[in-house]
Amino acid sequence: MKSLIKGKCLRWLCVPLAAFSVGVVHAAGPQLKTVKEIALYQGPDRDQRLLSAARQDGTLTLYTSMNIEDLKKLAGAFEKKYGIKVNAWRASSEKVLQKVTAEHNAGKQTWDIVESNGPELESMVREKLAQRFYSPHKKDLIQEAIPKHQEYLPTRLNVFVQAYNKNKVKPDEVPKTYQDLLDPRWKGRLGIELEDADWMAGLAKAMGEKEGIAYFKKLSGQNLSKRKGHALLSQMVVSGEVPFALTVYGYKIEQFKQEGAPVEWLPLQPAIARPNGVILYKNAPHPNAALLFADFLLSDAQKLLLELSHVPVNLKVETKLNKFKMYVIDPAVIIDEWDKWSRLWNEVIINPVK
Repeated sequence: MKSLIKGKCLRWLCVPLAAFSVGVVHAAGPQLKTVKEIALYQGPDRDQRLLSAARQDGTLTLYTSMNIEDLKKLAGAFEKKYGIKVNAWRASSEKVLQKVTAEHNAGKQTWDIVESNGPELESMVREKLAQRFYSPHKKDLIQEAIPKHQEYLPTRLNVFVQAYNKNKVKPDEVPKTYQDLLDPRWKGRLGIELEDADWMAGLAKAMGEKEGIAYFKKLSGQNLSKRKGHALLSQMVVSGEVPFALTVYGYKIEQFKQEGAPVEWLPLQPAIARPNGVILYKNAPHPNAALLFADFLLSDAQKLLLELSHVPVNLKVETKLNKFKMYVIDPAVIIDEWDKWSRLWNEVIINPVK
């Protein structure tokens, strides 16, 4: 019947056969031509339409700051399930932002979707690069991680956790609260990442801004070891050079732990988290495949992310951190207040007045 429609479709058969075909393939609905129409469609045949059109796209282009090994596994799982090729470009979140902005300003419509850090995604929204999209999985996500404008959706959390070397920190020394870190026993034993002003901002806001800033001024008196790079700081915990780290990403220290390193991590509460998310380009050349990939990131990929030691945002996936109180940093607030918090970070933590 399909061959008849495509080939020698007689005039008197065209209408009834076409109508019958629509009834079989999908319910009658509007023609979706623009990125916006595709992104916002919520009809009952949405998933069927999307899959069919995505396979016609055949490919999508993803820019991301996810580490390369995890990216390969994630893209591979999507390709295996749907038979759609993922062309991925990986760099730091800052470079991803620079690339998409430069390409858009040059009139190049080369990318479809970005998965990266919240602040950079927020910047893309402000550059008017995003197309808000509907996903049936949004209701299952950590609601605090969804931005108010909903121009992108969260995919995973970078949770700042504390980590220690079990050969350097005795079990009875492990702190239970942030206040415990002010004990004289921790002087000269604490490490912190050099650029974590957003962690300071989140924790200060969670504590109450005035009390939080006062806390950080006391904490700076513990002779903090400052290191650039969360991975480097985690490695120094592994080696024992830094007995206790204040700001490492949970997924990285968990990976070291799984490899047999003498480390353990804990989230002092509230744990401070910064969302990563997925954004759809408003001029995406392969919008259907890109939207299907976004759905995948928010659903099936969540279990895979957990297996890779990331923190998923879909509440259907149980994680260790679900049991703890968490404060999710709003990337928009961080951008708006960045001058303030970077100044305080420098004055209080990096170059404190003696």
